[in-house]
Amino acid sequence: MKTEIHPEYAPVVFRDISAGETFITRSTIKTDKTIELDGVTYPVIDVEVSSASHPFYTGKQKIMDTAGRVERFRRRAAKRAEADAKASSES
Repeated sequence: MKTEIHPEYAPVVFRDISAGETFITRSTIKTDKTIELDGVTYPVIDVEVSSASHPFYTGKQKIMDTAGRVERFRRRAAKRAEADAKASSES
């Protein structure tokens, strides 16, 4: 393996700004910001979503009914049921 061609792989802190959680991992990412944890200074990367704040992992998912999709479906289903009932009564 060639020397001095690979980026430095070092400990980095990822901070979830929406949940306030931090976790230390290793990465090649570079940043000028730093944070001190347990007496050690690490580079810090701020992220908007992590497993600490993502709805799938926290169990706080919200099902949004945009533009009344459920209600539109129910209306279409009711019309189809009426049409089917009318067709079967005529036969």
